[in-house]
Amino acid sequence: MEQLDVRLPMGLLFLCLGVILAGYGLAADPAIYARHSLGHNVNVTWGTVFALFGLLMLWLARRARKH
Repeated sequence: MEQLDVRLPMGLLFLCLGVILAGYGLAADPAIYARHSLGHNVNVTWGTVFALFGLLMLWLARRARKH
């Protein structure tokens, strides 16, 4: 019986959340960020970080399956 590598669902979760968060940041009104976060779009930044972390976890899970 093959066990599920926790990196697979974790990677999918972070990838999905990152894409949703970055998409929301790109679709939102830029004036919101000018008033509330010193002009920096925090949603796009953290969405990208989440998505990259998710991709890293998926890559690690795939690499472990090959070995």
